[in-house]
Amino acid sequence: MAEGEEEVNYVYGVFKAGNNPPPAAKTGEETEYVEVKVQSETKNEDSAGHRRFQHLDPCLGILCVILLGGIIGLCVYIATLNQESDPNQLKEVSTLRANNTKLSLENANLTRDNKNLSDQLGNLTQAYTVSESNVKDLSAGVQVLTKLNQELETKKNNLAQNDWNELNISRAQWSIDSYCLGNTDKKCQPCQKGWKLSQTSCYGYNDAPSSGWKTWEEAREDCKGNNSDLAVAHTPAEKEARNANSFGVYGFWIGLRVEDGKWKWVDGSDLSSLIPAPVPADGHCAVFYGGEWFSVRCGEKGKWICQKKALSV
Repeated sequence: MAEGEEEVNYVYGVFKAGNNPPPAAKTGEETEYVEVKVQSETKNEDSAGHRRFQHLDPCLGILCVILLGGIIGLCVYIATLNQESDPNQLKEVSTLRANNTKLSLENANLTRDNKNLSDQLGNLTQAYTVSESNVKDLSAGVQVLTKLNQELETKKNNLAQNDWNELNISRAQWSIDSYCLGNTDKKCQPCQKGWKLSQTSCYGYNDAPSSGWKTWEEAREDCKGNNSDLAVAHTPAEKEARNANSFGVYGFWIGLRVEDGKWKWVDGSDLSSLIPAPVPADGHCAVFYGGEWFSVRCGEKGKWICQKKALSV
């Protein structure tokens, strides 16, 4: 049916006159057909709804356009926000990326170093094994050498003892000869020729010219070479005996020097308080002259007196 056409319905009906009888001519019931035009409600409703939907179509299109525009705008806004983020955050992100790159490089370097160290450890372990083997061999060699050295030391000691015995015999013979030979009475004397006897000791007075003078240490070495030492005097009597035999205008070194702030004899004993002496000074030694002792620097040069035990005859 074309749009806008009206629907025509035919209704069949019989109409009867009320109490009025029909005309005589008409004996039977008359049938009339009446054409009634009725618009279908459903059709009308469909048409109206269709017309309403027709009006909604543009609205829906507009809404879709608006929604699409909103979505696009939202995307643009989000992108703008991302671009306009806080500079501090961007800086932190950049710093974190830089640190990450740096850590990655350090990790690679550490990995490489770890591999190098592992290789070195392997080499050192191998070298240690070889060294340990060499040490064992060297230890065995040291033991052999130690044994040989002990044997040589024993032989050396034996030879030294023999040489010492021979030297003592030679010295004893020399001492006997020096004490006994050449004497006019053909008797052994308690002191060697040139030495003076005083009580139980012999004294050698080295009155050399000035060119032959010695320091205190040099004088003592000379005395030791003659089996003696610089003279000592523990008592006033011994001091007086030195004075009686000394001579010349210069003093003689004796076995007395300052040690640890006080006077000491060469035999290790302290100076007796009965014997007066000058104030001790470090680096000074005693010179005996005219019955008195004088403090002189040990590096000075002078004459000296040696002393050794007299021979019992």
